[in-house]
Amino acid sequence: MSRKLLFLTILCFGGFIFSEIQAQVTGKAQNYTFYGTVIDSVSQEPIGGAAVFLLESRTGTYTDKKGFYGLSTPAGQFTLRVSYLGYKAKVIKLDISKNLILDIPMSVDAQFLEEVTVISSKPEENIRSTETGVAKLSIRSIRKIPAFMGEIDVVRSLQMLPGVSTVGEGSTGINIRGGSIDQNLVLMDDAPVFNSSHLFGFFSIFNPDAVRDVSLSRGGISAEYGGRTTAVLDVKLKDPDLEKSSFYGGVGLVSSRLGLEMPLIKDRLAVLISTRGSFNDFLFKLGPESIRGTVANFYDLTGKILFKPSEKTRLSYTSYYSFDAFKLPSDSLNTVNVNATSSTYKYRTYNQTLRFNWFVGTNASLTLAAIQSVYKANTSVPDSSIAFELNSGIRLRSLKARYVHSGEKNNLSFGLESNHYQIDPNQLLPGPFSNILPVNIASEFARESAAYLENEWKFSPRFSMLTGLRYSFFQRLGPDSVYLYAPEAVRRLENVEENQFFDRGEVAKSYSGFEPRVSLRYSLDDNTSLKASYNRMRQYVQLISNTTAALPTARWGTSDVNIQPQIADQVSVGIFKNLEENKWETSAELYYRKSQQFPDYRDLADLIFSSNLEQEIIQGKGRAYGLELMARKNTGFMTGWLTYTYARTQVKIDPKYELIHNYTGAWYPANYDKPHTFNLMVNYRTAINVTLSGNFTLSTGRPATYPIGSFVASGNTVPIFPNRNLQRIPNYHRLDLALIIEPNPSRARKWQGSWVISVYNLYSRNNAYSVYFDLNPRLQTNAYKLAVFGAAFPSITYNFKF
Repeated sequence: MSRKLLFLTILCFGGFIFSEIQAQVTGKAQNYTFYGTVIDSVSQEPIGGAAVFLLESRTGTYTDKKGFYGLSTPAGQFTLRVSYLGYKAKVIKLDISKNLILDIPMSVDAQFLEEVTVISSKPEENIRSTETGVAKLSIRSIRKIPAFMGEIDVVRSLQMLPGVSTVGEGSTGINIRGGSIDQNLVLMDDAPVFNSSHLFGFFSIFNPDAVRDVSLSRGGISAEYGGRTTAVLDVKLKDPDLEKSSFYGGVGLVSSRLGLEMPLIKDRLAVLISTRGSFNDFLFKLGPESIRGTVANFYDLTGKILFKPSEKTRLSYTSYYSFDAFKLPSDSLNTVNVNATSSTYKYRTYNQTLRFNWFVGTNASLTLAAIQSVYKANTSVPDSSIAFELNSGIRLRSLKARYVHSGEKNNLSFGLESNHYQIDPNQLLPGPFSNILPVNIASEFARESAAYLENEWKFSPRFSMLTGLRYSFFQRLGPDSVYLYAPEAVRRLENVEENQFFDRGEVAKSYSGFEPRVSLRYSLDDNTSLKASYNRMRQYVQLISNTTAALPTARWGTSDVNIQPQIADQVSVGIFKNLEENKWETSAELYYRKSQQFPDYRDLADLIFSSNLEQEIIQGKGRAYGLELMARKNTGFMTGWLTYTYARTQVKIDPKYELIHNYTGAWYPANYDKPHTFNLMVNYRTAINVTLSGNFTLSTGRPATYPIGSFVASGNTVPIFPNRNLQRIPNYHRLDLALIIEPNPSRARKWQGSWVISVYNLYSRNNAYSVYFDLNPRLQTNAYKLAVFGAAFPSITYNFKF
């Protein structure tokens, strides 16, 4: 451990001792405390912003975003009232004679369903919170968004928010504020996810039946998070119900779902199991002959066990497994440069999280977590003469500790974490009669450790500040073979000056640095606030892919002697204003991010089989800037939001890389640069249990590089390409509609069924995913447009619960 990391660790535990002493000094001996969480009685989701009020003493508080509250009062008998918009108010008689833990479930009020908010936080939280660039969605609001082929999708729902985009249908992951997909830290119950999609991006891996809520941080990012440079997507899975059993699921054209929650020991031990599968290959057999050999299916399994040995301790274990299989009858996706009749792509994810929570006091908690994340990919071709298997994978093991102390004037948190990476780059295994030679690239090993300290200062009702400091320390470990190149020379074999080898466990290269974070909020009045934030983030691992949509053939890699970690500094400012008693929320945010060691790739780079990636990767500078506007209506029979985003992402490579003709030292657009995006999302409740929803999206086409001419050499037509990404594919727009029929909440029934009827791409827009060219011997150029979905896709899904 370095001296800097040791110093920060001592500082963290010093803060722990100080906060405990402060709590003891400021506490009053004659007072007792009670605390707990406020949750939805059905979904078990925490209710943020619920009012918790003692009628006799006229004191109270609001629950935080995790539904947690805490109050202190002298001994006596009191009446506690808990209320939240859209829920039945709850009145509880309390006899306070000792410290007490009280969890409070709340039921939806059917008479006021039209007042239920879109998000799971109090309406004025966007004004009072110090966070910037944070979007939160409950699973309830996600279910209202029209789904592709009836499959409710967390990631697709996020694409309707400002600053979030994708390069097109069938692409893996999302691009946030000008970042690539691997620059987003995606977490599922604290476990990192290395591929968040099913079937190349058509669906996300998150089972909606198991999701509790979703938080996307793209501005002022907490010091708790690190390892990526753009954004954090934190998906929390719900806890199993400790009181009653429930069985639920859904049947659709694309996939079907089943879930079970059951208490094994009431109020102490419960289990959740939820599975989802898509086995619809028979649908392709009904289509044209060109697609009858297509295979496209997936399944996933989510499990969670919750154990409460006491009122102050909680132990949970989360396990997730998913598997995808995709095969095309032709080789349009094959990147191994062989001619095969069919290629099969398989990939799987296996995550585990073991978490222990200890409520140290009324306003303090300690969390310990052990995590494992595994991602493996396989590509295979069965043809005997060229049969092969291509395998790759990444495994992460992590230990985390986090302490939180909440107070009236400040909220202190600090923690430690250690991550160990094992990356298995692409390994090519020929078949028994294959003409292909084997390739085995050595595995990569690395360790990333971090410590952080964060505090939110509440100076006054109008002014608050969130400050954080994270220190990360990265080590590339042996065994490792390293080339050292001549200074200022292009990284080619002819410029290698020395070859170094490091034994197993030996440190080949280390990087470290501080990552400061700060967010400020100043309220002009009760309905208007100004916010600003700055954060620095470092990224030591990255996805190695130069294709528009990352395929399973893409590989992960770590920083080493030649490939330096990415460093990004982002500044954002915004104004937030609520209108008509929080009926409307409006916001405008500006951001600018500057990146160092921003990666790009040489023309015709061999990323699959290269054992020296520094010869294929070129690192330069990156910048991203933009404006995000949003207006959201929270209450009434019609709710929804309207967003507009202006965003630019540009890259500049030093022209010293003279082997690449199109690096001139000027800024050029990144592959996912889309300047204009407009989104409209509307929910209209036509009856107490019937909702009509629709969304419309319009965006600029992504950049492309078109040939400007051609010439003939040795009888072959060779295209001439200008500098990168100077042209664009056509603009993208699409309209989706959905009709949601839910059970009448005023009628209590054991069996509850609902229907979702949706149409994706209502007016059959033939959006271009890419444009490619065919050059014939006459030097004539024919342009072709590839569209993933060129027609309307209707679907129907039946969901049930009992």
